Amino acid sequence: MASIRFIHSADLHLGSPFSGMKGLDAEQWKILQNSTLAAFERLISYTLETGPDFLLIVGDVYDGEDRNLRAQHRFQQGMEQLHKAGIPVFLSHGNHDHLSGGAASFDLPANVHVFQDRVENVTLTVGGATVKIAGFSYGRRHITESMIEHYPVKETGVFQIGMLHGSEESDTEHAMYAPFRKEQLLDKKYDYWALGHIHKRQQLSLDPPIVYPGNLQGRHRKESGPKGFYEVVLTDGHAELEFIGAEAVCFERIEVDCSGVQHMNELFSVAKEQIEAHDAEALVAELELQNLDEATIHMLEDIPDGELVYALREALSNPRRFVHISTVQLDKKGLSSELSPFGKQLASRLESWEAGDWKQALKELYNHPKSGRFLPQLNSGLQEDLQAEAIAKIRKMMALEEQR
Repeated sequence: MASIRFIHSADLHLGSPFSGMKGLDAEQWKILQNSTLAAFERLISYTLETGPDFLLIVGDVYDGEDRNLRAQHRFQQGMEQLHKAGIPVFLSHGNHDHLSGGAASFDLPANVHVFQDRVENVTLTVGGATVKIAGFSYGRRHITESMIEHYPVKETGVFQIGMLHGSEESDTEHAMYAPFRKEQLLDKKYDYWALGHIHKRQQLSLDPPIVYPGNLQGRHRKESGPKGFYEVVLTDGHAELEFIGAEAVCFERIEVDCSGVQHMNELFSVAKEQIEAHDAEALVAELELQNLDEATIHMLEDIPDGELVYALREALSNPRRFVHISTVQLDKKGLSSELSPFGKQLASRLESWEAGDWKQALKELYNHPKSGRFLPQLNSGLQEDLQAEAIAKIRKMMALEEQR
């Protein structure tokens, strides 16, 4: 019975700047900046140790179209290692690292097949079995048209794999690139669809597998939980998938049960227990304080903005482990401290803001000749932080007004 084994990875985003992160010490910042490269090295190490028939990388190898020089060098070195081990690599570029972007363009070894801006169907032989791999690279940043019609239907007697960096048409949470419908993929009769672009690990179909492995390393609080890649075994119509973790730093939302907490030392103690129960070797945690009563809420709301976060960072620091508290949120469900109608209207307006709204609101600050050059890049992570802090400020101000 014919069988093949391969690794499916996507969205490496090597060279990600992590510009929205703040409050890290020098060593933590170094670890975070190197995390995408560290995760990539774990992918390479696992591939070398297990010797699969081939490796798939489905788009967004680099975080930007300029393709960070250091990231390119590290990637080239990884491909050279796989070349020496005789492991083929099939690579497509996505919307972040499209073929039209500027790059130093390191010369990749002969084991790496880079798809061009049209759908190709490449053939290789694995232990007597014929394998065909179809895919394409983005020729420009925005590919809004469907590319599925250019993928061939599976031929009889071969393993057919499709590589596609794109979005399902029903997905309303992400920007739409190279859209497809699940039914279109199923109609091609492929043995496996290796997807990329969506950073959340998910399977759109089990038989045949239509799989997003997620990105290799989380980069902000919306990319929480284990990150990595899939090891896949295909055997005449049957598929076995195993997820392999690779993240160097884990972003996680941690719920802290504050039942009965009346003093800050008690809060620090229960928060420390939750952090220590999480087994990530390096952790960026967003704490949500739950089961708060009115007295605890009032105690916490009297603390100046940011002081609680800084105090928890210091209390939960560990010289043997990277632990960083990014934000602290209070879960006020069931409590009377609700926003007034006007406060809800303000918060709702902020929640609806898009990137353009934030840029317009902060235009003068970012264009200021003295202060502008010190400000971090206004990316999605920073926008989320600003939104959360602004809504918290509204809530606090409304509470003060009610007390007058």
